[in-house]
Amino acid sequence: MTGSSGASGAEQIDLAQLGTMLRERRGTLSLRQAAAEVGVSFSTLTRVEAGAQPDLTSFTLICGWLGVSPAQFFMPVAERRVTPMDEVIAHLSADPRLEADAASKIASVLKNMYDVLAKAPTQRPVVACHLRAASALRPGVPHRLNSMLGAMHDKLAERVAAGEL
Repeated sequence: MTGSSGASGAEQIDLAQLGTMLRERRGTLSLRQAAAEVGVSFSTLTRVEAGAQPDLTSFTLICGWLGVSPAQFFMPVAERRVTPMDEVIAHLSADPRLEADAASKIASVLKNMYDVLAKAPTQRPVVACHLRAASALRPGVPHRLNSMLGAMHDKLAERVAAGEL
């Protein structure tokens, strides 16, 4: 798990939100009482409320006590997509039986063949809907909604093609 301060990784934990939710849920309970209910040490709960990153076990116990999914606290971080060709080239470069020049030549031939033979990806139809509150949505929500609506469209199309609808 990486902290919200910016370490690399696929996702980061929103530690500020976790601390805020802990304080709100704890309410008038003392830190010691809340820690006993959660099943973590007093010091762990104190650090997490202050924005420190918990260990995995403490994190799952805290999420259980809060009654929320751990996924709620993960914030996506942009990653570079690795293509199949990138993977092939990496394997060729790592092969101890090939000299660097030989691996480069094979990679060049493969790239040329791939460029000639690979077909353009098919475009999925865009599913559109008007959201009156679109301007109030958090960043990324319209994209996720489009993905969900596209998946629903595809499933319905499959069922129509199979004669189920």
